[in-house]
Amino acid sequence: MLERFAVLSQYALPKQAMTALAGKFASAQLGGLTTSVIRGFVSHYKVNMAEAANPDIAAYASFNDFFTRALKPDARPLADADLVCPVDGAISQFGPIQKDQIFQAKGHSYSTTALVGGDSSLASRFDDGYFATLYLSPRDYHRIHMPCAGQLTRMVHVPGDLFSVNPTTARGVPGLFARNERVVCFFDSAHGPFVLVLVGATIVGSMATVWHGQVNPPRTGVLRHWDYAPGQVSLQKGEEMGRFLLGSTVVLLFPKGPFQFNTEWAPARPVRLGETMAQYQAA
Repeated sequence: MLERFAVLSQYALPKQAMTALAGKFASAQLGGLTTSVIRGFVSHYKVNMAEAANPDIAAYASFNDFFTRALKPDARPLADADLVCPVDGAISQFGPIQKDQIFQAKGHSYSTTALVGGDSSLASRFDDGYFATLYLSPRDYHRIHMPCAGQLTRMVHVPGDLFSVNPTTARGVPGLFARNERVVCFFDSAHGPFVLVLVGATIVGSMATVWHGQVNPPRTGVLRHWDYAPGQVSLQKGEEMGRFLLGSTVVLLFPKGPFQFNTEWAPARPVRLGETMAQYQAA
């Protein structure tokens, strides 16, 4: 009953206004107040500041500076794998795409076409392929890195809702990841195309990529897209590709083929940037 109430109450909340207000506060430089808020956040969520490139809480001028903090260069070594995990977080779901349907939670699935913003021709490249949905909690490192080397071909900003993306909401809101605001990034790689989706959520002030900078706001209410020429944006495995200002979820899509997820992966299992995500098996 409590879980149902937690989900239903979100429909009535002024999520856009809450998000805008949170974004303004998170970017504000308020001196000692900012430091106190960060210190309380670190204590409450047990954030491991020893991994941060700068572990001094007082050195962060704004909450956003702290939240998007860099890690020490050796904090996340890359596994010898075809695909590495792009974030710190926990596995929401992963596995095969059933034709064009992605499993969200018991009783809920959504289509690849809806996820990528309505382009069925691009979405069809992932029919019967594979997906992974990774949840970043408030305590996690919030930069997103490349699972493999890739060349960017298109980026789409899809307007949408701003529901929470925690596990409770994922179980209760149909099509959650295809109805929330999101930034969809299409890449080509040595093993074929893949998609990396940054999903927005309540009080996620903005999402940014390394090639574009801040994508949202603005929140225009209309779909926007950018196309990129071959070689215009090339990123290596493990290289940063974007970041969240406050936490959210990443969804990855891969095409049908000889693909094998890490056998140690399971729903709700914690994951770390750089660990093995998947291998391409010999045909």
